[in-house]
Amino acid sequence: MNNPLNKKIAIYYPCFLGGGAEAVALWMMEALKDKYDLTLITFADLDWQRLNLMYGTTLNAQSIKVDSLLPKSFYRVNNALASNNKHFRQLSIHLSLRHCKQKQQDYDLVISAYNAADLGRPGMQYIHWIKVLEGGELAQKYYNRISNFSVDNLKKNFSLANSGAVAAAIKDYYGIDAKVVYPPVVIEPANIAWQDKENAFICSGRLVEAKQPHRVIQCLEKVRQKGIDIKLYITGGGGGNAEAKYKRYLDQLIRDNSDWVQLLENLSYEEYSQVLYRCKYGIHFKPEPFGISIAEMVKAGIIPFTREGGGPAEIIGQENTDLFFNNLEEAVEKIAHVMQNEDKQYQLLSSLEKQKVLFSTDKFMEDINNVVTDYLQGNL
Repeated sequence: MNNPLNKKIAIYYPCFLGGGAEAVALWMMEALKDKYDLTLITFADLDWQRLNLMYGTTLNAQSIKVDSLLPKSFYRVNNALASNNKHFRQLSIHLSLRHCKQKQQDYDLVISAYNAADLGRPGMQYIHWIKVLEGGELAQKYYNRISNFSVDNLKKNFSLANSGAVAAAIKDYYGIDAKVVYPPVVIEPANIAWQDKENAFICSGRLVEAKQPHRVIQCLEKVRQKGIDIKLYITGGGGGNAEAKYKRYLDQLIRDNSDWVQLLENLSYEEYSQVLYRCKYGIHFKPEPFGISIAEMVKAGIIPFTREGGGPAEIIGQENTDLFFNNLEEAVEKIAHVMQNEDKQYQLLSSLEKQKVLFSTDKFMEDINNVVTDYLQGNL
């Protein structure tokens, strides 16, 4: 292996269940694989081919060693259990973290790509949101004992955050500073003229109640009632047994509106990108610490409407107030205003253009390499 610095780094990421945090972990490994002797510490060995297809990475067993508690034959079973049972998920997190702490002396640096973690000794942590591994009262009473988890120890790590909003929450909750490194956004800008796109919205993310795709349908139905002809593409997947009741409700809602709403589940990243490119607008109802799907919309040349505050405001730009809403009624009014005003559309597109450079895999890899180099050289 090309390893000029002769340094050994371990990345801790317990379960690969989809989402923006998973993209960060994989692209972190992509950034470091050619420069360091790299090991992934996880709960069950994983399917590189599947993950590369989903996220655009080029990882394999030759570039990344895997130190897992369970063999690859348990990968699908483990993911199904972790997706559907929060107790099994917490168990797998803390069993793999205990294993990580037992091995930490073998590495020059241990990095948690899965939020703030007690790594056994000071290391680095990429935080997507606060109080994830240490959990609530039940976790602190039972699961944290498995890994001998200490909040005081995690405060000794060098911290990265996925947005300024999360960095502020980290400072408020843990009392520590965090450097903002925006997550990687794989999609490339497309040269498609605005007038050649569909008068359609995209709503992307996991099909779970917390993401509120049903509210998106309700909102855009009210926009249609104003005489504005639009389509909606809902993309995503996941949810598992825990969200089965909600998924049945959502499926019925989509069937009731099938003349203008289409559900596209479990697309490959290439297929998902093609849907993004052909839509003029996007919408995301859940408040997010970052919101990688919103960054994908911006990169794809979409005008996205999102909840006010948090990471989405950093993605879209604080000045683009026409795109932020606090409730369904405000969303309806703002969407109708923009869609009925062509000059406003081009003004927003121009403003969003400068936001695109903030989010790319190249930018993320450069930032990660710089911060790891500085850490190993004792400059942080």
